[in-house]
Amino acid sequence: MPADVQLLAVQYPGRGDRLSEQLVGSVAEMSAAIAAELRQLEPVDYVLFGHSLGGLVAYETALAMSDSGFPPRCLYVSCCAAPSDDFRGRTHLASDEELWTTVCELGGVDPAIAENEELRQLILPTLRSDIGAMETYRPSAEARPLPCPVRCYHSPQDPLTEGADMTAWSATTAADFSIRERSGGHFHLWIDADELVGDIAGPLSRHEKLSA
Repeated sequence: MPADVQLLAVQYPGRGDRLSEQLVGSVAEMSAAIAAELRQLEPVDYVLFGHSLGGLVAYETALAMSDSGFPPRCLYVSCCAAPSDDFRGRTHLASDEELWTTVCELGGVDPAIAENEELRQLILPTLRSDIGAMETYRPSAEARPLPCPVRCYHSPQDPLTEGADMTAWSATTAADFSIRERSGGHFHLWIDADELVGDIAGPLSRHEKLSA
């Protein structure tokens, strides 16, 4: 991370040091809370990055901040289909066994955790809540195109998104749009993370226009 760029990570309720708090089950609630926190900060250049469900949360946060007159310099989205009414799904209603198998098949669960029944029972409610938030998400019909550039990261090996899903993000911005491919599947961000961080934080550090 460049020395002049500060990373602010989002910690949702029901996770980490907020484990005792009730889970938030909608993209609208998540993004509203983040936007409220951002509005309390001293105005500076900033970007938003979201992976999977986080992509929708980052998008809705960008909309809220743009409406407040403080849009991000860029919205970065990874492995998340563009906002649409097609997010309907029933995975969050599956049995614990079916849900756990689905998540493990994506490669996002360490094998040691996958075999630990206690950890599994601790994680499952959060996974179900997150998947439910995505599958019940509905974008606003009144949403205007963002005034900032949008860049997407797509992995051809990701079983959850296709190239067309990512290309559709172009309709969410009135500025520049670009896609970058990365190998590694749905959790590509753990592979060569330095390159990804540099791509996101570099232009912010150098105050340059986002390159294609």
